[in-house]
Amino acid sequence: MEDIRKSLFELQDKEYQKFQSGLCPDVNNIIGVRIPDLRKIAKKIASENTIEFLENEQVEFYEEKMLYGFVIGYKKMELSQRLIYLDKFVPMIDNWAICDCCTSTFKFVKNNLEEVWSYLQKYLQSKQEFELRFAIIMLMDYYLTDEYIDRVFKIYDEIHHTGYYVKMAIAWAISNAYIKFPDKTMKLLKNNHLDDFTYNKSIQKMLESFRIEKDEKETLRKMKRK
Repeated sequence: MEDIRKSLFELQDKEYQKFQSGLCPDVNNIIGVRIPDLRKIAKKIASENTIEFLENEQVEFYEEKMLYGFVIGYKKMELSQRLIYLDKFVPMIDNWAICDCCTSTFKFVKNNLEEVWSYLQKYLQSKQEFELRFAIIMLMDYYLTDEYIDRVFKIYDEIHHTGYYVKMAIAWAISNAYIKFPDKTMKLLKNNHLDDFTYNKSIQKMLESFRIEKDEKETLRKMKRK
């Protein structure tokens, strides 16, 4: 870990550190290493000293947490082993960027949908803001499919959490779902238990999308709650 940390500081970009700190205002341990550089380091770790890295207890900096998530995604291993390391990783998540960048790297989910679905249920019941966001974004990334969409919507509709990053995750997921399942998403929007903030943010994100037609946006605009 000392060598990895040294490499991270050698790649430090002060301007990027300032930029990323602005995006993650509650995080004060950002070194300032760009994502492509982190992915290169993670792939190297995944091909060399993976287990030593994943067993390390000295994961402290933002970038080190990001590396931990990336390595879980990149390393070839049995699903059971991945889930063990995911249980170490998820409690490390303390901001939206680590959550979202890492979940998008977990391509192994595509070949283990039902097993990972079952695994995610405990995090969908979590009271911790970023543990819950992790599960919400995982569903968005891998389960907006014909087979799972109804179950996903039922889960999103039943989540009641005060955390800003939970609400924003649901809004983002629903707006993405509209691209693939406009009719089902519209049905959800017309009959749901979402709080006003999450509901309106869902529509706002749809209105901001370049993949939704103007006439659809006019309808959506009229559906916003006062």
